[in-house]
Amino acid sequence: MKLNGLFPQQGLIVSCQALDHEPLHGGDTMAKMARAAVQSGAIGIRTNGAADIVRIKKEVDVPVIGLIKRDIPGSAVFITPTLTEVQAIVTAGADIVALDITDREGRLDTVKPLIVYAHERGVAVMADISTLEEGLAAEALGVDFIGTTLSGYTPYSVQQEAPDFELVRGLADRVQVPVVAEGRIWTPEDAAQALDSGASYVVVGSAITRPQLITARYVEALKRYG
Repeated sequence: MKLNGLFPQQGLIVSCQALDHEPLHGGDTMAKMARAAVQSGAIGIRTNGAADIVRIKKEVDVPVIGLIKRDIPGSAVFITPTLTEVQAIVTAGADIVALDITDREGRLDTVKPLIVYAHERGVAVMADISTLEEGLAAEALGVDFIGTTLSGYTPYSVQQEAPDFELVRGLADRVQVPVVAEGRIWTPEDAAQALDSGASYVVVGSAITRPQLITARYVEALKRYG
């Protein structure tokens, strides 16, 4: 277990995000989600967009991981792709900037100034990666946290329905910065297994804060009775 000063103990980070086409997008919904999560023991919040970062920072007193999801034509990099997004996240007051640090489109080179920009302004960096090799590269670039967020979302990473506990274990054995387990963690048992696998922190989003996806899982399970 490796801890970072921003989070004094292991625990749950709740991802409070809603894209602009989703029912909960807009207003103070994500801020209320964040407040509810912290009241129940979450040690941090992860959120998308400068507006929600600002609102959530006003509502809770735990570290906030900020990112901005942006589609760029012809690019597969979606999470905080450019310096423009990093600047917006820092200005909004996030404690940590989450960046795609995958081995695509020369990203391991183009991401360097983004990391420097955040660090020069006292903001930590979380690398969203998909493979062990990317995690090792991210550590060499000087990030503060490494998350398994993108496992299964790059064509060369493990494709499976379950969380990538093998990646968590591999990172925990090889890197000196805290490992954040994220991705397809649907149950409390999954979260506990992530910590047992060596993660310092666990991010859970869809299973807590995206009711349309939670409902869809129940509907799918009951289809044979319809």
